[in-house]
Amino acid sequence: MKRATSLYFLLLLLINCDSLEVENDFKKWNEYLGDKSRTHYSSLDAINKGNVLSLKKIWEYKSGGLLNSNNTTQIQCNPIVIDTILYGTNPLTKLFAINAKTGNEIWRFDHGEDTGPGWWGVNRGLIYWKDNFDGRIIYTSGSYIYAVDALTGKSEKTFGKNGRVDLRKNLDRPFEEMTVIANTPGVVYDNILIQGTRVHEGPGASPGHIRAYNLETGEMVWRFNTIPHPGEYGYESWPKKAWKHMGGANSWAGMTLDEETGIVYIPTGSASYDFWGGNRSGKNLFANSLIALNAKTGQRIWHFQFIHHDLWDRDLPAPPNLVEINRQGKKIKAIAQVTKSGHVFVFDRLTGDPIYPIEELPVRPSELEGEKAWSSQPLPTYIPPFARQEFSKDLINDMFPNAKAMLAWTPTQKDKILDKTIEEVWETLNSEGQFIPHSDKTGSITFPGLDGGAEWGGAAYDPKNNWLYVNSNEMPWVSIAKKVDFSNLEKENKIKNYGKVIYNQQCSRCHGSDLSGMSNIPDLKNLENRYNASKLALIISKGKGSMMPMPQISETQIQLLTAYLLNINSIEVDISSFQKVDPNFSPYSINYFGRFMDENGYPAIKPPWGTLNAIDLNQGKIVWQVPLGEYDELTKTGFPKTGTENYGGPIVTAGGLIFIAATNDEYFRAFDKISGEELWRKKLPAGGYATPITYEIEGKQYIVIACGGGKMGTKSGDSYIAFSVE
Repeated sequence: MKRATSLYFLLLLLINCDSLEVENDFKKWNEYLGDKSRTHYSSLDAINKGNVLSLKKIWEYKSGGLLNSNNTTQIQCNPIVIDTILYGTNPLTKLFAINAKTGNEIWRFDHGEDTGPGWWGVNRGLIYWKDNFDGRIIYTSGSYIYAVDALTGKSEKTFGKNGRVDLRKNLDRPFEEMTVIANTPGVVYDNILIQGTRVHEGPGASPGHIRAYNLETGEMVWRFNTIPHPGEYGYESWPKKAWKHMGGANSWAGMTLDEETGIVYIPTGSASYDFWGGNRSGKNLFANSLIALNAKTGQRIWHFQFIHHDLWDRDLPAPPNLVEINRQGKKIKAIAQVTKSGHVFVFDRLTGDPIYPIEELPVRPSELEGEKAWSSQPLPTYIPPFARQEFSKDLINDMFPNAKAMLAWTPTQKDKILDKTIEEVWETLNSEGQFIPHSDKTGSITFPGLDGGAEWGGAAYDPKNNWLYVNSNEMPWVSIAKKVDFSNLEKENKIKNYGKVIYNQQCSRCHGSDLSGMSNIPDLKNLENRYNASKLALIISKGKGSMMPMPQISETQIQLLTAYLLNINSIEVDISSFQKVDPNFSPYSINYFGRFMDENGYPAIKPPWGTLNAIDLNQGKIVWQVPLGEYDELTKTGFPKTGTENYGGPIVTAGGLIFIAATNDEYFRAFDKISGEELWRKKLPAGGYATPITYEIEGKQYIVIACGGGKMGTKSGDSYIAFSVE
């Protein structure tokens, strides 16, 4: 009896300790997005609804790396705080450590790449691993995972090769031909790092297999093939040899770990090529899926595929949230996944069974040659979508009657104004909602657009009321399919037009279908005045600035692409057998013309253009939805708040507040988490396109946001700013 009683009290003590530890974790910000459950939640309440108006800037840290290059850099980092040290990255993805109380710099780590913004793009967060010494900061830049001593900022040379692991390796293909990078941190289970990657999205992309590494040595521990090999589950959902040459199905958005069960939940993106899949017939597991794996071994436990045979670039955009909901008197440990289409899917964590109904709805077949669109797609039928699902005629923006239409990547491209009204252009387009395959006869509207709906900022979860908070975009995008057909062309034009097709498949999503560039990505017009063929071919192969290298495309393709970009009419290249030998060749390119706006740069659809939403997961309903962001010039003339496009996520606190920046009006805001009322805002030196953090030092609560700007045509910055109340 004593033994049983002792065991009982020991168990009770352990339970209480576990509870205390979890509560303490909610007071820290020592993990990406707050914790491995990705809740974005803090139990701190020193900053609350009663004093939020007293928030003041405490310190500002200039992280460096801001170049005089037409606002081409960004910071999307959600930093972490270990004890009193804040770790983050600057616009060049250089790592730094600062005093989290004062903002004073402690050390910097330079990964040694060039001084430009780099094709490695951005870093969204970091990992702290408690080794037997000073601890390690694990972070990614470009194709490498780096390990850095947390106290000294020195490279941990025992990790991988001289302190770094090459993500291009261990993919069963020549690594020199791989373009594989990582923008988002993985997750740690014991001494194992589970890491996802970002790959090209055009034909010939690298595979997106999930890999786990030993954090002491950098050696690969296991790999889960997202494009299954022969004999593996899901192999039959692809053509037989797809595993040898198809790419994508990668986890670029981050992942979530249930530490209690040892299950890691991994969301994946589309198979490549994003918009045409005639050479990848089938459902294409494990693209567009949430995959539950044994974190120690990489074995599949369950999965759910959100899009079968994706043709719309509907990647899962953010890590899922571990949640616990009360449903019909029962507590359920669940997992919630937000999507670009503006939906919330909720599953049982252990089994993958849907908590709320999901139905397979029939969709239209494709009319493109060789394409076999899947006959149905799954959608939740109980929790309402948090973004509108169809750009119908009654939703055409009428704020400025008879305004001309504009198809552009940014609101500032006034040279893209058409000689037609929004309604006249809308009449020529297919706008019938989700899952309408692309057409080469009629342009299509993707709505919500390519960036969502929900995007990489993800959702915040409050464990006190079981509400999910998610910001959303409502911007329509316009596209049309173009057939590759050289049968009636002269040889000179055939060369350049073949190059144009390669451009549209590999380059137009960034530089625009008309070479005019987008946002902070330059135009490619009149390149013959700046480059010769050999120099341009080297840039295409190796990358430059924010452009990723393209070693996956052949020398023949590079020659054809160069001929198109430099307006060369004749080159010595044999294209007669190109289609037959290249399994990644697509007979179509999908030309995206960018956002559908009016001549003033406002979305062609009626507001709201960006929203913040509260969703009660217990009841499966939207509690409130409010505009997120505004255009001051419209508000001053009497228009209600419209919301704006937004990038970066929210955090939610026990002080009753939601903090979020994200909007292109460059404000940082606090909202009442129960009512959705905007309580406070502060103009930032550059847009806060990142998820903020909060932490406590010596009883004082701080809120920090990275102000990197550089998106949607806004200026770049290099500041991290801390706010608190005196």
